Amino acid sequence: MTVKIKKGIAKGSIVCPPSKSMAHRMLICSALCEGESIVNGISDCVDVWATLDCLKALGVNASVDGSSVMIMGKNVKHMIPNDVLFCRESGSTLRFLIPIALAIGKTVMFKGSKTLMQRPMDVYANLCKERKLDFIADGQTITIKGPLKSGDFTVVGNVSSQFISGLLFVLPTMCKDSRIKIIPPVESRSYIEMTRQAQSHFGVQSYWEDEHTLYIPGNQKYKPSTVFVEGDYSGAAFPDALNLFGSSVAVEGLNPDSIQGDAVYKKYFKMLESGVPTIHIGNCPDLGPVLFAVAAAKNGGVFNGTARLKIKESDRASAMAEELRKFGTSVTVYDDKVVVYPADFHAPIESLDGHNDHRIAMSLSILCTLTGGEIIGAECVDKSYPAFYEDLRKLGLEVAEYDA
Repeated sequence: MTVKIKKGIAKGSIVCPPSKSMAHRMLICSALCEGESIVNGISDCVDVWATLDCLKALGVNASVDGSSVMIMGKNVKHMIPNDVLFCRESGSTLRFLIPIALAIGKTVMFKGSKTLMQRPMDVYANLCKERKLDFIADGQTITIKGPLKSGDFTVVGNVSSQFISGLLFVLPTMCKDSRIKIIPPVESRSYIEMTRQAQSHFGVQSYWEDEHTLYIPGNQKYKPSTVFVEGDYSGAAFPDALNLFGSSVAVEGLNPDSIQGDAVYKKYFKMLESGVPTIHIGNCPDLGPVLFAVAAAKNGGVFNGTARLKIKESDRASAMAEELRKFGTSVTVYDDKVVVYPADFHAPIESLDGHNDHRIAMSLSILCTLTGGEIIGAECVDKSYPAFYEDLRKLGLEVAEYDA
C-alpha cells in the first residue's frame, strides 16, 4: 500500500493505541494461569495477534470479543503443543515464548519472517548448549526441546531485554528458586520492569538482589485476573510530534504514572526543539526513528546508544538516513551513534520507502505533513498502530491510500 499525505496542520484529539509491549505480557501471564483471565484493551495489531496465535498453538484456549481476550490458561507442564508457532515479524513473541516452550519439555518449532529469523538468538542458543537442551536454527525455523529447569542464569544485558523477560515469565513456575545475573550494561531496564509489573497483576513476584541480579522464587502460581492494557507511549509519540510543528493535537489514553521507558519522548522532544542535543536512546531504541525525524526538521541532534537499531524490523538507523536524505538532510551513521545535521529541509525529491518497518513509515508520515509526500509500503503500520492513518484523517490531515 502507498499513502500520499498532503501538507497540513492537524487539530483535534485521538486516543493512543494500547501498549503492545504490555499486551504481549498480559496475554502470556494469562496463559500461565490455571483458570480464566480477561485481558481488556487489546488492539488489532499484527504483533499481538502473533502472540495470541502462538499461545493457542501451545494448547491454550482463547477467544476474542471486540478488544477483550478471554484466556483459559494452564500450568506450563500441562501445555501440549499442537502446531508450529508462527511468530510473523514479532521479536517479542519469539523471545518471550522460547523459554516457556522449553519448559514444556516437548519438541516445539518456531517460524517467522525472514528478518525475524535473522535476529540474534545467541543468548538462548548458548543457554541451551550449556544445559544440553536442543536448539536448532536453520535460518527459517528454530526447533527446541527442553525441559528447562530452575537454576542460575547469566544473560548479557546489551542485546535485548526480551531474553530476560522470557526467562522471567517461566522461572517462577519451576520447583526451585532461580537467579538471573545480567552482564552490564543493562539496556531497556524499563521493559524488564514492565514484565515484573505485569506478573504482579497475576500474583507472581521477583526481586532485585542487586543492580544486576534478579532473584525469582520458585513454586509460584499465576492467579487468574481481569486486567486492562494501558496506552502506548511509543505509539503516542508519532501524533504528539505533530505539536512540534504548529499542530494542536491532544493524545488521550496515556497513564501519567506509567513505567514505560518510551514516556521519555516528551522530554526529548523539548530538547530537540530548543537546540542541538546529545541524547542517549539505549533504553528507548523504539523512539529512534521519530527522534531522527524531528531532529531533521528542527535543529539536528546527536544520538548515542543506537547499535541495537540494526536488529529491528529494519536497520533503522541506515533506513532513516536513506529516507531523510530525500528531504535534504545529512545523516551520518556510526556503530553506536547517529548524527543528524541541520540542513535545507525540503519536500522529498522522490517517493519514500517504509522499509517494512512500522516506526519508519510513521516517522516519515509526520514529516510528510510538513512538506507533502508519498510513502511506499505504508501498510507496515499494522504491526503496532493499525489505525494510524485513520487517526491522521480524524485530525484533519489529507491522507490517501492506494495499492501500489
